[in-house]
Amino acid sequence: EVQLVESGGGMVQPGGSLNLSCAASGFRFSNYDIFWVRQAPGKEPELVSGIYNGGTSTYYRDSVKGRFTMSRDTAKNTLYLQMNNLKPSDTATYYCNSGRTWGQGTLVTVSS
Repeated sequence: EVQLVESGGGMVQPGGSLNLSCAASGFRFSNYDIFWVRQAPGKEPELVSGIYNGGTSTYYRDSVKGRFTMSRDTAKNTLYLQMNNLKPSDTATYYCNSGRTWGQGTLVTVSS
């Protein structure tokens, strides 16, 4: 079964950090494009970051550049999103996506 499972969300204060994980099973994600997408309450989903073109290209939306870093551990078949200097505007449920496969999401809340 092809599956993506996110973890690592939680509540942090502004300026804090979180490291999200996305564990893939049923396929080798290194062979596919893979993305982090977030959806804040009452808002449309937005693409946060991604690895594509066979892993040769990366994307970060402008609002997270310099604060978020994506990495992957191919041995563990896991994708990570290190999020630093978090802002209240980063509050959202974060989803991992590859093709038609989506994880269940992990909630990130940034609040003082």
